[in-house]
Amino acid sequence: MKSIVALQSTVTPWSDGLEPSDAELDAIETEMPLILAEVELLDALISQLDRPASEFDARRIRRARNRVLAARTSLTNQAAASLPGGAA
Repeated sequence: MKSIVALQSTVTPWSDGLEPSDAELDAIETEMPLILAEVELLDALISQLDRPASEFDARRIRRARNRVLAARTSLTNQAAASLPGGAA
């Protein structure tokens, strides 16, 4: 029986391209407000799985959804502003 260690280079070849590039890190940084807003919404939804919804929970989810929509809008507007020709 061969161990996976013997086949590791075949399964996962090592390359210098495993680290994210500067462009990928910049893209993540640009999308971070949206990512955080989606995590907050997910947290609000998960917290409600094992208990009945209260008015506070509904308000928390509504605000989290609004933050996600605002972050998506902002990200879309940034992308549109960076297009050549000034699309708006």
